[in-house]
This record gives sequence, structure tokens and C-alpha cells, in this order.
Amino acid sequence: MADVRKQAGMRERYDDIVDAICAWHEEARASKLFSMPCVKRSGKLVFGLGRQGMVFKLTDPEAHGRALALPGAHLFDPSGRGQPFRQWVVVPPEQADEWEALAYEALGQDHGITPAA
Repeated sequence: MADVRKQAGMRERYDDIVDAICAWHEEARASKLFSMPCVKRSGKLVFGLGRQGMVFKLTDPEAHGRALALPGAHLFDPSGRGQPFRQWVVVPPEQADEWEALAYEALGQDHGITPAA
């Protein structure tokens, strides 16, 4: 029962952020990738809501490092096979106060940048 409430709370916080961002940024669109609710800017995935928290694509190394330094944050590994997406950071619900700022940060970054090897 606690997991259901936690998921509902995560979804509510995520939806509030998406509503605000999509209202203010005409390039931002709510979407889905596979079963993950997400936001795309100009057709490119920017952030989404995973099972473990909110997931952000942060191409700027400083922003990426700040997000990864949050307690409980980790690289996004959608397959669960130890092959994380290097530019993607999962920020857990315990850090939900950081989600909105990170969503705006992700929205403003250049998503054409490929990760360094």
C-alpha cells in the first residue's frame, strides 16, 4: 500500500511540473516513450518519470554532476543490465524538491550533444 501511495505522489508531483513547463514552453510536449511518461522538446526526450524517480537528460557536465551528487541519485539504466545512459540521471522521490529545477535545466540544454567516451 505504501508503494502505491509513493507512486501516486511521484506521479502527482511529475504532472504538476509537466503542466507548468508545457504551459510556458511551446516547444515542450508531454509524451510517452514505451511506458514512461516523458516530456520532449522539439521531438527530443528531455525528462520523464521512471519507477525509481524522475529521469533527466543533462548534457551539461556541471548540471549532470550536481544532479548525480544528490543523495540517492544514479545513472539511468533502463535495461537493468549495467549499461546506463551516461547523460541520464535518476533523482529519487526523496529529492522531489529538486525535480522542477532539474526539469527546467534539462529543458534548456542542447540534446544534440553526444556523451563523451
